[in-house]
Parts: sequence; C-alpha cells; structure tokens
Amino acid sequence: MSILGTLLLVLPIFIKAQPSSGPAFNIVPLGVKGGLDESNLSAYMIAPAGTNTYICADAGTIGYGIEQAIRRKSFRGAPAKVLKEYIKGYLVSHAHLDHVAGLVLNSPEDTAKNIYAFPYVINTLKEKYFTWESWANFANEGEKPILNKYKYITLSEGTEISLDNTGMSMKPFVLSHSYPYESAAFLIRNKEHYLLYLGDTGADAVEHSQKMLTLWQAVAPLIRSNQLRAIFIEVSFPNDQPDKQLFGHLTPHWLMQEMDVLQNLCGAGPLKNVNIVITHIKPPVWKAKLIRTELQAANKLGLNLVFPVQGKKMFF
Repeated sequence: MSILGTLLLVLPIFIKAQPSSGPAFNIVPLGVKGGLDESNLSAYMIAPAGTNTYICADAGTIGYGIEQAIRRKSFRGAPAKVLKEYIKGYLVSHAHLDHVAGLVLNSPEDTAKNIYAFPYVINTLKEKYFTWESWANFANEGEKPILNKYKYITLSEGTEISLDNTGMSMKPFVLSHSYPYESAAFLIRNKEHYLLYLGDTGADAVEHSQKMLTLWQAVAPLIRSNQLRAIFIEVSFPNDQPDKQLFGHLTPHWLMQEMDVLQNLCGAGPLKNVNIVITHIKPPVWKAKLIRTELQAANKLGLNLVFPVQGKKMFF
C-alpha cells in the first residue's frame, strides 16, 4: 500500500482522538452520600482526562473511598500512593463534618498540599478542627505549634485561580446553605472545558437568595457553547420534606425548579448535553430510591441525570 493510502486509513482514527471530542475530565467519587454513613460522604477527585493530577472537591470520606476505588480498578497500587501522590489539593465547599472528616482524619498520613476555601471555611478549620485540643494543627495558620503540612488558599468569589500541580484552574461562587450559613460552588476549568461542582445548597426561592441565579448566569454561556461537561449538584431529601426542614438542601422538585431557571438562560437544547450528576442523597435506602424515582418522574426537560457510585470512575 502507498504512503498516501496508509495515511488515509490512519486519519479518521487521529481525528477521533482529538481532546475536543473526547473526555475532558476524569472523576473518581470517593463518597457520594449526604450525612449518617461515615464510609461514603461527599468527596470527588477531579483531574484532566488521562492524568492522575487530581483536585478533591470536598473531603467527607477519603481513605475508605480510595480503597473502594482500587477495588473497582479505578486506581492501581496502594491506597497511600493515591492519597499522597494523586490528590494534589482540596476544595472545601463548607466546613460541615460530612464534607471535611476525611481530610482531617487522613491528615497524619497525607503529604503537603493546598486547601482552597472561602475565609469562613478556613476560620472553622483553624478554630475547630486543626487545633491541638481536637486533633493537631497540620496547617500553616492557627494554633501553635504549626506543622505546616497544609497551606490555606483563601478564595475570592468570581476570581479564577490556578489549582497547583493539576493543570486546571477554578472560579468559586458563594451558595446559600440555610441562611445565613454559606457554602460554595467551584467552576473548574481544563483548557476550554469546564465542570461545575456545587456543595450543599438550597433553592433561591426557599433561601430568599439570588445566589443560584448568579451562578446560573455565569455558566449559561458555557452551556450554550457546549463547554460545560457536567454539573454536580445535591438532592438531599424527597419531595415530602417540608421546606422549613430542608436546612439548605434541595429536593427533586426544587432541583427541577432551578433547572428551569437555567434552561431559560441557556436554552433547552444545550442543557441536554450537560451531565447532571446527583450528589449528597441522604440515607436511608428507601428514601434514596424515592429520590431517584421522583427525579426521573420530574425530568420533563429530558436532562441526562447521572447517579455516581463510590469508587467508580467517570469520564466527562
């Protein structure tokens, strides 16, 4: 066969392999549930596709989640290698225990890395967790003696910063998590592609806020341009949970209300191309099943709903 003929055979494979048409992110959920089950709490390792340079969005469960990921063949090697070498830093949406317990408990065995968070989160870590009365101060600020393992990186809303040693950057947004308490969303960028991770949040109508609207206005252009690959967003309770007892969380009803707002901003077609990853579903099992059923019944927009599994790698 001629050289030209060989090139013609190879060319279609080369085109399919271009990054713009393939996955932009690897995601390994170390924990997917909300509250109660200490072995499976919110923590999502996120890296550019084809790499092991992960940022961990929230850190409720770390050690056991890594073991589950190895069992599912999402990682090879020892758990210590994943903890120490693959996780390059932590994004902490808020300082509730089910989002930071894994970070605190695994800190003696961890390596030096950054903790990215808003000031109110860092203050809680400094004053409540990384103290010598409750644990030990593995960070670079706070109660002495300071062990200087972790470095606090203070975030400013809407300001994009690089995530060290990952090849990615991130822009943070403030969320309302049972007013006046606040949480955070992280818009993570890998070159021209984006992934949006939300910590715990209530709907604007319930929280009497416009924080979700501000977030949707920021990401709508990325959805229209097909640059946003996925939205990780919580649904903690089924629809029968009274609004006064949501405590800054979403139900299937309120999620779909927020998706209606987002669709009005970006259009129906582009939104269907975004993976909507449902996080923070609270036990017991029968309530988790009910939430899934209610989400699927309420999905009039035809959204691509994704239910993550602890330790099972995803590609977006």
